[in-house]
Parts: sequence; structure tokens; C-alpha cells
Amino acid sequence: MSRSLKFVNHTIEDFAMQVTYDPATGGGKVVFNLSLVREADIQPVLDVIRTACRSGVCVSDLIRLVPAGETINGFTVPAGQTGVCTICSVTLDGILLKRGVPLHPIGGGVVEIVNRIPRRFTHLIHYDETTIDPLQVLIAEEISSVTKVIRSGNGTILANIRECHMEAEPLVAELLEDLASSQFIGVLEVGLPNSPLLGVQVSPQYMGVVAVGGTNPIAAVREAGYPVVTRAMKGVIDSTEMKGIEQLCAEMHVAPRA
Repeated sequence: MSRSLKFVNHTIEDFAMQVTYDPATGGGKVVFNLSLVREADIQPVLDVIRTACRSGVCVSDLIRLVPAGETINGFTVPAGQTGVCTICSVTLDGILLKRGVPLHPIGGGVVEIVNRIPRRFTHLIHYDETTIDPLQVLIAEEISSVTKVIRSGNGTILANIRECHMEAEPLVAELLEDLASSQFIGVLEVGLPNSPLLGVQVSPQYMGVVAVGGTNPIAAVREAGYPVVTRAMKGVIDSTEMKGIEQLCAEMHVAPRA
């Protein structure tokens, strides 16, 4: 019996409905990406992630390490590897839905940054036209330059866009205020109703909301020369099972790279 293809927009909807994260308490379920790095590389990899989080190109500074042999969401980390769980920006869609904001995920792509200001999407893959997460595809294509953005404020980063109904604009504004004091820091830009955002057209009576991609720190890891394999939207995890990158680096005595 053949099974129909499942496009990414439906996957996003499924995961978003499972999100229970509360910015006020910092607790609740979030969607996570799982990346595999060599066990021997974990210290420098954590330093790269720490640098990326400090620069603001991450969804959150919360991560979880999964050692070799341990299973998470049905996947067992292979020998010689360490799993790195980072928060996926689809978590934002779940938070918006929980606040009663009608939305439609549009797509994921690459955003040009000039003097630390987002200018436009240079690439975009629509969620309803692909069965593979766009940011997972784009990170494999190595067309981002996250490290350049970190160092100079110019380059390209991974990001995604969704549209929210304009009637919910006060709810979106209220949520942004709540997120400002939380560990979810990934909102890049919010557009005006009925207006394109970073070059992407939105539907009538809708407004665009762009979030940085949860895979940006992993893109920086790849750019630093460390082998990494990423699986976006791997599952849902309670945020209390994760730790801030600064705390984790301190516990593991991770020294800054030269």
C-alpha cells in the first residue's frame, strides 16, 4: 500500500500543535533539530555555537548534548558521535498558535544581512512545495555565510517566514515583548499588514514574521570545518531538559578558540 507524500507545511503544523513552551516560565515543549558531530570535536563545536548565540543569529541559546549510544525520539546516536539538539524556529509557530494567532508557514531560505540589518531573502523554498525541510537542504548546499555575519555584520544567514492574520497584530506585539525577556530570541523581522517582508509577498490581510533559522549555529560549525549532519524538526523535547550554552561551556571547561 503506497503512502502519500507529506509536505513540510503539514509537518510544521503537526509539530507546532505539540509546542507548549511558555516564555514567561521558560518551561514547556519545544521543537528541536538534531545534529551529529564527531565526539572528538565537541569542545570546539560548542565554542562555535557559543559564539553564534552571542552574536544573535540563533533561535535560542538552549541546547542538549546526546552521547553516543543514547536514544532520543527513536534515534540512537552512533558510536564516535555526539548529538547536539538545538531549538527549531518552528517552535515560534507553536507559540503563536498557542496565543490564538492564525498563521500560515510560507517557507525557509537565505537572508542577506548588511551592517547587521536584514535586507532580503536571496533564496526561498516554499513549505507546501517540498517534502524536505528547506533549511536542511540549504545548509547542505553551503550557500550561507553565517560566520561572516558574526564577524563583520555582513553576509547571509538561514531564516524562515510565516504570515499571521493582521487582526492578530496586537497579540503578536504582546508575544514579542514576552519573548524579549525569554531564552527564545529568534524573531528577526516583523512586517506591516498587506506588505512584502524582505522581498517576500504575503497574502491580503496578513503580515509577515521572519525568524532566524534554528540551524544557523550548525551552519557556523560546518563553515568552521567540522563535519556535521543535521536533521531538522527531529522531534519535540521539554525545554527543561536543555541547558544554556554558556552554562554548558562552563561545565565542560570549553576554552575560546584562538
